[in-house]
Amino acid sequence: MPERVLVADDDRAVREAVERALELEGYGVVTAGDGVEALVLARRESFSALVLDVMMPHIDGVAVCRVLRADGDRTPVLLLTARAGIPDRANGLDAGADDYLPKPFEVPELLARLRALMRRAVLTAAPASSAERNKEGAAGDEVEEGSRSGDVLRMASLRISPGTRRAWWGAAELRLTRTEFDLLELLVRDEGLVLDHAAIYRSVWGPDAGVDAKNLAGYIGYLRRKLTDAGAPDLIRTVRGVGYAARRP
Repeated sequence: MPERVLVADDDRAVREAVERALELEGYGVVTAGDGVEALVLARRESFSALVLDVMMPHIDGVAVCRVLRADGDRTPVLLLTARAGIPDRANGLDAGADDYLPKPFEVPELLARLRALMRRAVLTAAPASSAERNKEGAAGDEVEEGSRSGDVLRMASLRISPGTRRAWWGAAELRLTRTEFDLLELLVRDEGLVLDHAAIYRSVWGPDAGVDAKNLAGYIGYLRRKLTDAGAPDLIRTVRGVGYAARRP
């Protein structure tokens, strides 16, 4: 099975050029056009490396890297940017990126840097101890039947199982429509990040959906009501004029 690489860049020409180059080298490639999509893919799927443009809309590459590192995700990250000053490079590396490649770049250098990152990842990866594996197995036993432990999203007492499309606050199951579930899953996956209206619409309703702030506010209201009825505090915060964020109480 080929190594899989996620390439995220809002510049379609760059994204497609990198995709072609990697595929010619035998890599499996998944692409994203912005930081929200990149973050969802990185959390949902497994990759050998991530190639992230820094200057992406909605959530930039540095923020994506910072959130993944906070999640404990150690996948190698190569940042691409036209901003090659020392402060910019330092900011990206401090966020947890493994390497930094200024634009414009030569494809052979990109490939060489990716190979180096993946070699280092293999050398530094340590197998989980038997105690850790036992702990993970015990935790998995607590998850409701029909969902895998790695698939369950948690925020405070909220649990979401994307595999079974079910959600709970404590012991109380939330009865959600398809759209409500998709919206709640998106917000919790991007916990702490403010997602603007356009990013939410693109992720939940698709890239061709028109943005209707009143319609979105209605769904947020339904979600809040169902969470409140289950005993949850206010988990969904409104950032006026921008969008919404899921934050712990």
